[in-house]
Amino acid sequence: MFDRSLPTFDTSDAPEEPVALCLDWLRHAIGADVPEPHAVTLSTVDAHGAPDARVLILKDVDVTGWYFASSADSAKGVQLAQQPKAALSSYWPLLGRQIRVRGVVSDAGSEAAGADFLARSLDARAEALLGRQSQVRPDGEDAAAQLAAARRRLEAAPDSVASSWRLYVLQPREVEFWQAAVTRRHTRLRYRSEGGAWVRQELWA
Repeated sequence: MFDRSLPTFDTSDAPEEPVALCLDWLRHAIGADVPEPHAVTLSTVDAHGAPDARVLILKDVDVTGWYFASSADSAKGVQLAQQPKAALSSYWPLLGRQIRVRGVVSDAGSEAAGADFLARSLDARAEALLGRQSQVRPDGEDAAAQLAAARRRLEAAPDSVASSWRLYVLQPREVEFWQAAVTRRHTRLRYRSEGGAWVRQELWA
């Protein structure tokens, strides 16, 4: 599976908390020209406890958590409103690295959501303004015409923000870093939040 040179991971040099290590690995991925380094898989559960997953873009990482954006009316938005817990995973095959994050999700607030929305492209904002994400599109519905109308609304009022737009933050309870090795003696380091502090634990591969 891994027949190429891979980075090493000395867990003894790992920082005391996971955010610094995540940012270091992300910068490494960007510097190595990994395709779509900010793409992550978000996993949620629906009202019946059935798992759901999709790939989206990680917007930011800081001491509060891992940030991603979506419409509150989307499938993931509805699921998070019902069960505000989720997992995020990053995987960079070129480096043989992955990061897994589990925790509680909250709304970062209207100001942060508005800033994120306005930073998006016109077409992306038009899609969000329609508020149709994940809904069934009836046969014969003119999607192009509706999007064109939404673009005209935004061009007339460029500071408009879709009322359903949210910037979410996943506050981690557990973060795992996984480094593959050609020998298959992979390295796994888990951070667990306990009593307001991070506990580091190496895991069997």
